[in-house]
Amino acid sequence: MTEGPNGRELALGILMEVTGQEEYSHIALRNVLEKYRYLSKQERAFLTRLTEGTLEWMLHLDYIINQFSNVKVNKMKPVIRNILRMSVYQLKFMNSVPASAVCNEAVKLAVKKGFRGLKGFVNGVLRNIARQLSEVVYPDKREAVPYLSVMYSMPEWIVEDWLKTYGRDMTERILQAFLEKEPLSIRPNLERIAPDRLKEALEQQGITVTQAAWPDYALRIENYNYLGAIPEFSQGLFQVQDISSMLAVELAEPKEGSLCIDVCAAPGGKSLHLAEKLHGTGIVEARDLTDYKVALIEENRIRAGAKNIRAFPWDACICHEASKGAADLVLADLPCSGLGVLGKKTDLKYRMSREQQKELAVLQRRILEVVQSYVKPGGILIYSTCTIHKGENEENAEWFLRHFPFEAVSLDSGMPAGLNIETAGRGYIQLLPGIHGSDGFFIAKFRRI
Repeated sequence: MTEGPNGRELALGILMEVTGQEEYSHIALRNVLEKYRYLSKQERAFLTRLTEGTLEWMLHLDYIINQFSNVKVNKMKPVIRNILRMSVYQLKFMNSVPASAVCNEAVKLAVKKGFRGLKGFVNGVLRNIARQLSEVVYPDKREAVPYLSVMYSMPEWIVEDWLKTYGRDMTERILQAFLEKEPLSIRPNLERIAPDRLKEALEQQGITVTQAAWPDYALRIENYNYLGAIPEFSQGLFQVQDISSMLAVELAEPKEGSLCIDVCAAPGGKSLHLAEKLHGTGIVEARDLTDYKVALIEENRIRAGAKNIRAFPWDACICHEASKGAADLVLADLPCSGLGVLGKKTDLKYRMSREQQKELAVLQRRILEVVQSYVKPGGILIYSTCTIHKGENEENAEWFLRHFPFEAVSLDSGMPAGLNIETAGRGYIQLLPGIHGSDGFFIAKFRRI
């Protein structure tokens, strides 16, 4: 019987997919965890931490490697580069793994992948790093951009932009928050189970459950194997959803019997939340660009047992004539740079650029120009993104109000207790990691005049 791949080999495969084939890290990891369901809880935890940690700290790891290798990281064979990265991550951040084991396993992996001639190089670099890790010379703290970039493994251009927008103290708090592992936020299906009953059921399975800061029904879970193994998830009794995303629906305040249109809905978390708040009345039209994305929405709809959702493919940039003036509520959670969710999608920071951000801001305006026509007089449009970039958030909200017959709607009445953001009265809020206890998320509310 052939022995299956171990955790390090699986992690290397994921790193190769993400850095070489441009697969998204959460998708690559999910696919491996689903394929190798026989892995123990401990093995799955090790694989997840090693993969996510290596990607999260990649710039920092490359900085260390370059101090000990004559061949710079960007000149190495991709397999060797990623073996060194994941090994240095173990040396630096996983104290429970002996340095000798890290070095030996790295050499074995290099040989197994066909690089026997480089096993001495791999061994030499790693053993030097293991001996001298405490002697690494980091950028001067007074040089804010290179220092914060290396110490928090964030591309310099992002650090530069955030320093200009938020200042050094707040920028560092945001950067730190992205590196802190948070429990998974879930939203109980209140139509089918009370939060306290769900909490009790999960705890009986050894899952750690805590109350989220807000909304009052939101829970956070950790110390579970994987979602598919939790009966309550398969039964549709809860949905994975960050509290910032829940807040967007809370602030929308959908009324029973309403027609709600979610124009970029996949995978459907907010659509399901809207449908639940309608208590079986009205309809939620959940749309997204491709059949694949619509299938994700439909999968979640079936699991949750929601009857008042209709999902179908539609390009949000193209007007759906039958929807003009028909919607009580349009939810436009639009494509964005995603720089507010880097704690969950660690590789996004390496994929994004200033030019792409500008292109996304333009795309958001194109979509808003189309979907605003769906809102009936007196109806509501919610504009949201999962980024903290003003060009995609506040500036687009201001542009929208200048060009279309809408007014900003105060968010004060719907804000959770304890969450005080001064702009809420002006119709928008920017949630920041490390400041508000959530993902980075922007929400603006408009009413058609």
